[in-house]
Amino acid sequence: MDNLGTGLLLMVVGMVTVFIILLVVINLGKLLISLVNKFAPDEVQAKVSAQRAIADNDSVAAIKAAVKVLTAGKGKVVKIEKLP
Repeated sequence: MDNLGTGLLLMVVGMVTVFIILLVVINLGKLLISLVNKFAPDEVQAKVSAQRAIADNDSVAAIKAAVKVLTAGKGKVVKIEKLP
């Protein structure tokens, strides 16, 4: 029974240690994210917005082309909306 108690104690100590280390890693990650967001230049966000607009235009063109192919030219895209 002495070995069982020692084993359980080691297991609990190990699990608590891992839990504490994970909390430290999570909090350091949140700190790093907040620092990067605070000091990152705004130009990056503008470039991302421009790239997103280009991707949206490409997506619309791809959807229209797919509808044209699937309906043999008889279908028409009237409205495109994103589902939640």
